[in-house]
Amino acid sequence: MTGVRVSYPAMQRTQDGRPRGKSPFVAAFLSLLFPGLGHAYAGAYQRALGFAAPPILLAALLAGVFLRMSGPQILQFVLTDGVLPGLFVVNLVALVYRLVAIVDAYRVTVFLNGVAASGGGGRLGPPRMLFNPLSVGGLLAVILVMSGAHVVVARYDLMALGALDDPCVFVSDADVDNGECDVAPSGSPGSSPSPPGEPLDSPAVTDSPPPVQGSALPNETISPWDGKERLNVLLIGSDQRPGEGTYNTDTLIVVSIDPTTKQVAMFGLPRDSWGVPLPAGPLRKAFGPTYQARINSFFTAIRGRPDLVPGTTRTRGYNGLKSVLGELYRLDIKYFVEVNFDGFKQVVDAMGGVTINVQVPVLDDSYPSDTGRLSRVYIPAGIQHMTGAQALVYARSRHDSDDFDRGYRQQRVLSSLREQANVANLIPRIPELLAAVKATVKTDIPQTELAQLAGLASTIDTKNIRSYVFAYPRYGSQILTPIYKYLPNVGKIRTAVENAFKVDPDLENTRSALSQENGSIWVLNGTSKQGVAAEIAGYLDYYGLTASAPNLRPAATGQAATRIVIYNGAETRLTETIAFLEKTFKVKVETKTDPAMTVDIVITTATSTPTLTPPPGA
Repeated sequence: MTGVRVSYPAMQRTQDGRPRGKSPFVAAFLSLLFPGLGHAYAGAYQRALGFAAPPILLAALLAGVFLRMSGPQILQFVLTDGVLPGLFVVNLVALVYRLVAIVDAYRVTVFLNGVAASGGGGRLGPPRMLFNPLSVGGLLAVILVMSGAHVVVARYDLMALGALDDPCVFVSDADVDNGECDVAPSGSPGSSPSPPGEPLDSPAVTDSPPPVQGSALPNETISPWDGKERLNVLLIGSDQRPGEGTYNTDTLIVVSIDPTTKQVAMFGLPRDSWGVPLPAGPLRKAFGPTYQARINSFFTAIRGRPDLVPGTTRTRGYNGLKSVLGELYRLDIKYFVEVNFDGFKQVVDAMGGVTINVQVPVLDDSYPSDTGRLSRVYIPAGIQHMTGAQALVYARSRHDSDDFDRGYRQQRVLSSLREQANVANLIPRIPELLAAVKATVKTDIPQTELAQLAGLASTIDTKNIRSYVFAYPRYGSQILTPIYKYLPNVGKIRTAVENAFKVDPDLENTRSALSQENGSIWVLNGTSKQGVAAEIAGYLDYYGLTASAPNLRPAATGQAATRIVIYNGAETRLTETIAFLEKTFKVKVETKTDPAMTVDIVITTATSTPTLTPPPGA
């Protein structure tokens, strides 16, 4: 074997006087650990340096690059166009390089053993290279182990490429709808249907949509996000059921990101919202100025209407939702991401579960189980680590609360998932995560923009996300019979969206906490000064409380101190409200039982009541 320069150390000898050679298997195994180690073991130091230098230099270069990058930035790099195909090639080259290093270390060791055994290969001729069958078997085992690691990397790479190129995940108006991407309404095989008549997420009540009129609208090309303007993405959670020809879009959250300030706001619209305004054009001509049905049925109503919304049967419903919610919020909604509820469980499980700070216990005696029967659910307050099924229950349960509280919980789940999406923890779960994504996620985000969006996500502080659920009573009114309707206050909603990044986040957190408790307040004027009660009611309303100043005189007037009375045990559920009122008016609340009282709290002003008025324009 030519080209091997080696020093000949004194060889150990066996009992019969023959030199004891180095183990070729050990040399191969050491080169498995790192190229060049096997050569150094055999004594071929220059050859060892030649094999070790390239990976050492490459590892130093990559370490210098990746140690400066956060997890999301690494994800951004991986999603950059051409990186995944390049990674496949690099992995293949590394496989070949390590294979050569292992085999060469083995052969060099065998050669040097032959040299030592023949006395240096002098007058006896070239040394004989003796291959032990057992040692050769060890070499093959080392090669298989090494190849297996590269096969796993190649598999992950191909799976990622398959997910990124999957037309069933990345939908486009340019796609031909051939039905190949249709899935079972449940979102996955074997899902159990919800029990008949279950009110948790029952189909929306709506009249049949008008028949198709006129020709199909031409497709519209949406200009890609320029990286500078406010980015708005619609997140959709869909309720798909076996045996039904459609599904309801029960979760509608618009995520709005300011790329300059890195601020993020989430706007949630309750699924029972009626009377959502429609944009001018075909939709308004067909349905009128507002959509007179639950907003969760809108997707179905327009999906087969090419004369109302551009797109294909796969994209038209999403295009319509982006258009309608964009009209409501006065935002340009670029993209959507949809996950069906069964798929949500798979994604959370693939991530290893999610840890959520449960702020209010969840109790539901009528939650539909996987078997179709109603079951009792209890989630205590505090830090809870949840599986996908448990997180779905937490996000969807509403029998002991309402749809508005559910909206806050859904946003809390999303924020928790974003905070815990650690790249290092996700790497071992790549197969499960990619399989869940391919089976349950749809989006129209162009693959070419994924890297840019991942880079934007890496700069966001998830602890400062501003959450808005446009719920009763702060953002609308409700009708209870004959069917429940939530009527959003469009003006208040648009003002909140416009000022989302202008308002003090502490103020908005206070408003959110107080409005969630939904306590009803009367303010009565106990002084001779006119308009005091109305001003205070306006001030409380500014902070998210439901306050009014009825034209009633309190039983006692002219008292020295403000009086706040909590009626009929409401103090147990209005803890944030009580703390706010006591701090604001600097008095302690009183409790009282009076079955005739129709509100939770009555505030009676006094001569010492501070002057409280909402800010101008509030």
